[in-house]
Amino acid sequence: MFRRHKPSSSEHKRDLAIHGPALPHNDTRSFFSLSQLVLSAGHLKPPPVLRHSKTTYFEVEILDAHSKKQICVVDKIPPSSTLLDVKHKFHKVCPQWSPSRIGLRLERNGSYLRDSVNIKALAASSIITLYFTDMGQQVTWTTVFLTEYTGPLLIYLLFYLRLSSIYDAKESARSLRHPVVHLACFCHCLHYTRHLLETLFVHKISEGHTPLKNMIKGCTFYWGFTSWLAYYINHPQYTPPSFGNKQVTISALVFLLCEAGNHFINVALVHQNQSGNKGSFPSPSINPFTWLFLFVSCPNYTYEIGSWMSFTVMTQTLPVGVFALLMAIQMAQWARKKHQLYLKKCATYRWRKRAMIPFIL
Repeated sequence: MFRRHKPSSSEHKRDLAIHGPALPHNDTRSFFSLSQLVLSAGHLKPPPVLRHSKTTYFEVEILDAHSKKQICVVDKIPPSSTLLDVKHKFHKVCPQWSPSRIGLRLERNGSYLRDSVNIKALAASSIITLYFTDMGQQVTWTTVFLTEYTGPLLIYLLFYLRLSSIYDAKESARSLRHPVVHLACFCHCLHYTRHLLETLFVHKISEGHTPLKNMIKGCTFYWGFTSWLAYYINHPQYTPPSFGNKQVTISALVFLLCEAGNHFINVALVHQNQSGNKGSFPSPSINPFTWLFLFVSCPNYTYEIGSWMSFTVMTQTLPVGVFALLMAIQMAQWARKKHQLYLKKCATYRWRKRAMIPFIL
């Protein structure tokens, strides 16, 4: 009988070195499938390289406008920042100056820059030099308007009550008030109440600030003239208008029409600003009070002057006439500036329009 040849250990090692270890049938099929999968996948792609965008930051050097000495340097300002952002960072470095007190200019004698100016628009290089001026104590525009309008409302009522500290008590008790005195008080209170309500609920007042001294000047003007005209209208020896009730009635109706027109014009201007079309001239609507837009650029000033002129005729007093004249001069200047602005911005603007008074001014 033949014996089965048993390979020696040396022969077994030689076969492993030449042919490799023998694989079972299932393992061979799995290895073949894996090889086909790798070949079909193609070359392995390296992971994408992340490219970081380079953001250029600005450095703002702030100098004193008077001495030209450096106050501080505000660094790492993004290009999307505004001048208001720079003021806030400046305030963190120098807490003694609030953002509302900080006035910044590109040149020492130049104009002050607006808070909404983009810092990128000011940059000629990565370093921006600005000149600082302390603007003093500041107040918001809403505070200015509310203070200027609340004062005349309360001051006039004090004179209307004929306080003994203002008028002689015996003389006030003897004299009866003419109906125009009551009507004048109603019209005056209506005028300033309308201003207060429009300031709170109609006008979109800027969030900017103005120096406190400007508010003091405005209050001195409004409060002083209110005291002057209220003293004469409510005086016990006040003389009623020369043409009696007819003069009072007509002027009172004109006053009420002007007050209504002023309100509707202000509402129309607010709607124009909300629509985002600030560069165009507001067009009249079906409201007859807005038809004045066809003839003048600033009908709100037209109605305002109309109110004070009719109030002058109704009361027939010199202080009211002086106040109306000064208001007309000031508003004529504002209207001309706004009229010129419309002429520059609006290519289709009608040249036959006037600033404030139709066909005249």
